[in-house]
Amino acid sequence: MTMTYTAEPDLRIFYIEDNPTAREFVKRGLESRGIDVESCSDGIEGLERAKVEPYAIIVLDLGLPSMDGLVVLRTLRQAGVETPVLVLSGRSQPSDRIAGLNLGADDYLAKPFALEELIARVRAIRRRVQTEAQPLELQVADLMLDAGRHSVIRAGKYLVLTPKEFALLELLMRNKGRALSRSMMTERVWGQAFEVSSHVISVHINHLRSKLDQGYDRHLIHTVAGVGYMLEDRGRNVFESSSSQTGTV
Repeated sequence: MTMTYTAEPDLRIFYIEDNPTAREFVKRGLESRGIDVESCSDGIEGLERAKVEPYAIIVLDLGLPSMDGLVVLRTLRQAGVETPVLVLSGRSQPSDRIAGLNLGADDYLAKPFALEELIARVRAIRRRVQTEAQPLELQVADLMLDAGRHSVIRAGKYLVLTPKEFALLELLMRNKGRALSRSMMTERVWGQAFEVSSHVISVHINHLRSKLDQGYDRHLIHTVAGVGYMLEDRGRNVFESSSSQTGTV
């Protein structure tokens, strides 16, 4: 099965690791998943760059030259830098993990580790941070979604959605006016990448259209040819109305 990955421009990683082999392996692995990675091998250099650069997440090894990783972490937090930090370390003692978490680490991964686990933890941190920063209530035209109450209302009518339909709709509403590819939507909602030819997204979008748009003059879910889908209030589209009701995408 061919795996495809969508670039994630909002996920910029800073990887501080002195082992060149490990650094290159992790860097290539993250970049192959569409994640932007910068790296360095020195504690002091890493500290100075982390203070001024707007990284999404810092992946920090503890055994660094010039300055230990725990000192880097403590200094960052004392300086008011709140960038999430994922600590990597060959130190397996519980006291080391506790020390890192107490100093402000967001997660701790012991070496050796699987690359896929590192990627999953990075994305979990990103999702948590995004969730904390995002509003719970969203509105586009007469469509309202409350993420806290897990409710959706269109023109005063409550809609019953499956968990996956709700997650897709929330993703579309948080990116209103932006075309989202099928692979991006699949990865964000299902947490993994499917084959490009997969019809999973198309099926769920058709279900959403039947619940959100059918019977309304203002259609909100639109097909973007060659890309995927977009949620936007642009009025009634006769061609798209007929295609959505016949199940064509």
